[in-house]
Amino acid sequence: MELREKVGQLPLAPGVYLYKDAGGRVIYVGKAKILRHRVRSYFSEDKLGDIKTGTLISEARDIDYILVDNEKEALALENNLIKQYKPRFNILLRDDKTYPYVKLTNEKYPRVYVTRRLRKDGATYFGPFFPANLAHRLVHFVHRHFQVPSCKVDLTRFHPKPCLQFHIHRCLGPCVQGLTTDEAYGAAVRDVRLFLDGRHGDLARGLRARMEAASQEMRFEEAAGLRDLIATMEEIEERQKMAAAKGDDVDIFAVYAEPPLVALNIFHLRNGQIVDRRELFWEDQFEYDESLFLSSLLKQIYLDQQFVPAEIHVPVEFEDLEALEELLSEKRQRRVEIRTPQRGQKKALLGLVETNAKHSFDARFRVLKPSSRAIQEALQDALNLPEAPARIECFDISHIQGTDKVASMVVWEDGKMKKSDYRKFIIRTVIGNDDFASMREVVTRRYSRLLEEKTPLPGLVLIDGGLGQLHAAQEALEAIGIADQPLASIAKREEIIYVYGQEDEPVVLDRFSPILHLVQSIRDEAHRFAVTFHRSLRNTRQLTSELDTIHGVGAKTVQKLLKEFGSLERVRAATETQLAVVVGRAAAKRVIAHYAPAVTVPPEPQSEAGAPDVPEHEA
Repeated sequence: MELREKVGQLPLAPGVYLYKDAGGRVIYVGKAKILRHRVRSYFSEDKLGDIKTGTLISEARDIDYILVDNEKEALALENNLIKQYKPRFNILLRDDKTYPYVKLTNEKYPRVYVTRRLRKDGATYFGPFFPANLAHRLVHFVHRHFQVPSCKVDLTRFHPKPCLQFHIHRCLGPCVQGLTTDEAYGAAVRDVRLFLDGRHGDLARGLRARMEAASQEMRFEEAAGLRDLIATMEEIEERQKMAAAKGDDVDIFAVYAEPPLVALNIFHLRNGQIVDRRELFWEDQFEYDESLFLSSLLKQIYLDQQFVPAEIHVPVEFEDLEALEELLSEKRQRRVEIRTPQRGQKKALLGLVETNAKHSFDARFRVLKPSSRAIQEALQDALNLPEAPARIECFDISHIQGTDKVASMVVWEDGKMKKSDYRKFIIRTVIGNDDFASMREVVTRRYSRLLEEKTPLPGLVLIDGGLGQLHAAQEALEAIGIADQPLASIAKREEIIYVYGQEDEPVVLDRFSPILHLVQSIRDEAHRFAVTFHRSLRNTRQLTSELDTIHGVGAKTVQKLLKEFGSLERVRAATETQLAVVVGRAAAKRVIAHYAPAVTVPPEPQSEAGAPDVPEHEA
């Protein structure tokens, strides 16, 4: 039976349909109030004219369906099947690990962890938490005040001694017999559960009763610790009451798309305040429909998530909005509204998120795509350069108190870093700590060589530093006869870009600017490369100078050790056999003897009269 004929026999009922290819793989999952009507629409001329729909129907060889009782059940089943099969024609939420949770395990001695995966393992999950580091702060609070750990120790058996966490009072020590009791650990876990569940009032009442009991039994140190914890819990409870008065929990969605590229921003408002921002990107949405896109995305985000906010703001309405509202309200056990704000502060917030979605799109696709001509044109426009730079060479200096001075040069070309052209320099002529002189030396050496080799100069020379480094580089270029080389520097902290010849009008870019992100990434790569080379040089010098002091170990032996082991720590840790393989048995013995600890002879015990004690058989 042909596919079109099979579609004509689908039931007139709600359900989920699955398109399959010739190999039986599910390539698309959809849901419908009336299956036959929805699936038939794929074969209309308008639909077949779409790239995505036309390609889907041309590849589909079979269709299955699953009947459900209502549209809400269809929504939930569609979401589960999309996550199970990951059909390539569906919009997929590829980043499903964004929201952090605190996990309280289901063990004899439960532990707490920060996790981004919800599993059906009997554990209790609390969250999600915004921003992400809040989950880590809460777990740290649990360690410090309740002494329930996050360790990986096997707690199904006892161990001979506890770890450091017990000694610094971050764990009750259930891994060692006798350090705690099942009752004490169970009480701590109950307190943790109340704390993570937000029942701070109940927890404070329980702690107060235990404090009074400890005081009556004269366990004053324990009572004082409980008193301090009660004060902390009451402070947290008061903060929550104040925050709750500020507003509801709202998630705001906005999309910017230039198909097949899509950028989405989500702002999370908790108690009326923006606490986190999330970015998601897609690169394969050839047929992009904002309504269908948001519908699919919201189902994948919220149907499998414990927490659902009171309001979800989206830029456009979509077909199954009411059914999704009802389903999420049942999940939350309170009313959930999906709105498209039209005026006022909520509309302004939606506009803010839309602006950020556009910035995210530019940062991801206009700048970071390797072959994009827009990168060079945007650089030219932002820095007011004579031409769009196809190649940027960036320099940085690294040293410690003027010692082991080195420089790095990294290269960005045609949209990506070109590591094969990276260069390292050892500063030869500069004495002491003089970054400007070091920069002059490096720039002189680099571009004198390019002039000799008649190699084209880069479109832009970028210096890591401020005006001082910029002018030092320009002095070096002028000294070798280069007068028209585009030159700029980026100052740390302020992140201001100075372009030579325009120093009075430094370029101050928006912190979301893709050009700023690009310049920062090149600068950071130059810094990383310089620091890595500096550390390598310093380790080599230290190793060489240390080994040179060993009697009987010559320069060639030192070089062999340097080449094989690379650092003093590794030479010290090597066995005589390992050393002998590299430098021979005699030299290995000398190295081992050099690092052998001196033997301290204890003083002989003295008798009462001050004379040495003598064994009885010698007396």
